[in-house]
Amino acid sequence: MLELENAVERILAQVLPAKPEIIPLAEAQGRILAETIVSPVDLPGFDNSAMDGYAVRAANLSAANTRTPASARLVGRVAAGDIFDGEVRDGECVRVFTGSAMPPGADAVVIQEDTQPHPEKPELVSFLDAPKPWENVRFRGEDVKRGAIIVRAGEEITAGRIGLLGAVGITNVQAGRRPVVGLLATGSELIEGGAQPAPGKIFESNRLMLAALAARAGAIPRIFPLVPDTAADTRRALETAFAECDLVVSSGGVSVGEMDFVKTAFADLGGEMDFWKVAIRPGRPFVFGQWQAKFLFGLPGNPVSAFVTFLLLVRPALRRWQGAAEIGLPTRAAVLADTLTNPGGRRHFMRVITDVRGQTHSSGANGSHLLGSLARANGLVDVPAGQTIPAGATVTVLQWERPA
Repeated sequence: MLELENAVERILAQVLPAKPEIIPLAEAQGRILAETIVSPVDLPGFDNSAMDGYAVRAANLSAANTRTPASARLVGRVAAGDIFDGEVRDGECVRVFTGSAMPPGADAVVIQEDTQPHPEKPELVSFLDAPKPWENVRFRGEDVKRGAIIVRAGEEITAGRIGLLGAVGITNVQAGRRPVVGLLATGSELIEGGAQPAPGKIFESNRLMLAALAARAGAIPRIFPLVPDTAADTRRALETAFAECDLVVSSGGVSVGEMDFVKTAFADLGGEMDFWKVAIRPGRPFVFGQWQAKFLFGLPGNPVSAFVTFLLLVRPALRRWQGAAEIGLPTRAAVLADTLTNPGGRRHFMRVITDVRGQTHSSGANGSHLLGSLARANGLVDVPAGQTIPAGATVTVLQWERPA
């Protein structure tokens, strides 16, 4: 039985980044960048005004104040996108707007609130405040220098990064390909949602739950029909899913019972199983193997076990497939409000609720079949075997949702 870190290491040794693809920047939200991008331009590309006002020579207005305004002759107007054909000289000013290119000769902008029309001479502007040199001026390249790295390979393309890439003129990027993940659920007791309930039957929900997690990890989930507990049906389902997908994630049928057929069906297809037990709770029975250039992740059937093993073992592989530099769950430190006790012999990833104040509480009972406490949770705390973490301790929370 493998420790979690060893299991993840063995998975990542086999799941390598797929060949990237070129996509429009407009479609890049959430994708993983496969190239390091340097800026082709300075940002801003020219000195420009940070405010609506008047471009001036600061030295000309050093004595200006509200009691004794100083004046300058208005010699032009520069809207954003235009340039001033000339040079600002002593005693002159040019009307500018936010983003207007700085007129040659000017070294400051006086905001329009600190000006007023001259009471007697309409060609003059009165200034009520003395500007400092380069006040309200944005300098060429002060944000980004041409040739500077702006996004690195392996980083997720966020809205802010899309804004930066667009601002330097990038229209297409090279991104990691999104893996297509086939989702299977095995069990003759399972029925589809909306069907008529019958004695001994239960509604299947793992595929929808795992599809949501897969999509959030950047993958393209594909849900396949339910699989009855027979060797032939299990083999056919695996064969179909492998034919259409890059990876297959199944739930159920991976233990040692008479009705657990995933391991044998996978072997019958020619798949090579790497391991099938991980020393964690919930989720000890977990199959990882390779069929040709594709991979099988066999999760337990209990919904919480499937959820936790997906986050800890499948999600890193999906992120690695796309070339992500960060493959683990986000973490945060939080103060434990409830005592967490693990009397068992395996480390237990217990479900918790962490709030915006950094307090974390147990979300309820931790049985692997209990969806109620899973639905309330937004993170996991790793409690070592045979140990108790007392209330008041600072713990590391593995989070899949934002704090409540």
